[in-house]
Amino acid sequence: MSRRGLPFWLVATSTYLGQRPGIGGPLPIRWQRAWLDLMARTLPEPAGTVVRPCRLDGRPALRVSVGATERPTAIVHLHGGAYTVGSPRSHRALGAYLAKAADSVVYLPDYRLAPEHPFPAALEDAVDAAGAVAAAHDRFALSGDSAGGGLAVATARRLIDARTDTSAALGLISPWVDPAAEPTGRRRDLVVRAKWGRLSALHYLGPGDPADAGFAPGRGELGELPPTLIQVNRREVLYDQVAEFAGRLRAAGVDVTVSELPRLWHVGHVMAGVLVDAQQAVDELGGFLRARLGAVPAGVRG
Repeated sequence: MSRRGLPFWLVATSTYLGQRPGIGGPLPIRWQRAWLDLMARTLPEPAGTVVRPCRLDGRPALRVSVGATERPTAIVHLHGGAYTVGSPRSHRALGAYLAKAADSVVYLPDYRLAPEHPFPAALEDAVDAAGAVAAAHDRFALSGDSAGGGLAVATARRLIDARTDTSAALGLISPWVDPAAEPTGRRRDLVVRAKWGRLSALHYLGPGDPADAGFAPGRGELGELPPTLIQVNRREVLYDQVAEFAGRLRAAGVDVTVSELPRLWHVGHVMAGVLVDAQQAVDELGGFLRARLGAVPAGVRG
């Protein structure tokens, strides 16, 4: 990416037109997934990016690094897409820029999607992936965007409750922490439409209980969650839900930082290779996770 990147209006317009068929558009869901993967192939990656297919507890994933391929720390990034679309391939460029910013390996699990695999399939896959990464690295963090952000919170909660390997930090991009909740503000933004979210939530929930904390981690117990960074834009459909969630984290005693992105749209981070605002947002996220991954937990000797 050049120092200035592409014009903001050009990237915003191309995002609106390019992502629309793959996010609640008229195409069948399986074609929406293929469209998003195809569009992502046009996004540049940092020089020195190495992407390797791997498996995490039996499920496919991508292992992304920039520069040195072996790192003591790792990030498990859970992609967004309302639990119905998105993949490691659609988020490969974001994973690469995050790996560079955090000076860490990034894993992109290919968790199962609805409607073929409703809740709790995605959560089970994410928990298993986190466990596999924890076993292979000294320290790990969880991050996620939109639905993947909510999934990261639910995964962290499961790990805490199981008293197994826990993440050093949570990096959340506009986390969807209560899929069944109706928006209280905007009904649409550059990327998200409330109608699409409502239908996707029904696909994901299946026969489950919408109050289940695994499905809606924003409704569950939040105490003991690791230090958390939340990035969001005020004009997003999810803004009110994210703001309420941040307040609940604070009330639970969680070390939480909210970063309001003045211009960047919902998960505009995927444009880090072409847009300065997106690059800056990924750098902030990566810097936060890098700092936390480098910290030694209380009671642990270096």
